[in-house]
Amino acid sequence: MSTPSLLDAVRIVKENERVASDNYAEASRKVDHSRSKVLFEQLSEFEQYHFEKLSALEASLEKSGGFIPYEGKELKLPPIFEIRAAQEPDRKTIMQIISAALDLEEESEKAYSDLANRISDKHGREMFKRLAEEEHKHFQTLTDVYWTLTNLGTWQYSQT
Repeated sequence: MSTPSLLDAVRIVKENERVASDNYAEASRKVDHSRSKVLFEQLSEFEQYHFEKLSALEASLEKSGGFIPYEGKELKLPPIFEIRAAQEPDRKTIMQIISAALDLEEESEKAYSDLANRISDKHGREMFKRLAEEEHKHFQTLTDVYWTLTNLGTWQYSQT
């Protein structure tokens, strides 16, 4: 099995971000509570931001072989809230959505960390480390939601 080039790896993670953005947008349409919708909408917009930055990186690598600056972004979560699980009538579907999102966030974090370790360029290494950190924060937020739904019967998360 051959090792993918940097450009191939960027294309793969870029596609992962598109899928994540689409999945979160779909999740926002499936939940009933307005703040739940906002959480998934924010995650969708964040992953779209990653997609756009990776598209710019892809173009730069194709054109000049150089990295672009990546200033990062903070996830702007709605205020901390608590929703009784009963307010989400299809709890099983919600749990499946969150489980799939957790898997995707974990895979993305690992992919970015692996890329950071492979890159000798300082800006590229910093970019992929920052992307990994951002995906880890998404993972933590979703872990909070999953845990509280499972154990407390409420939909909660902390500001990370």
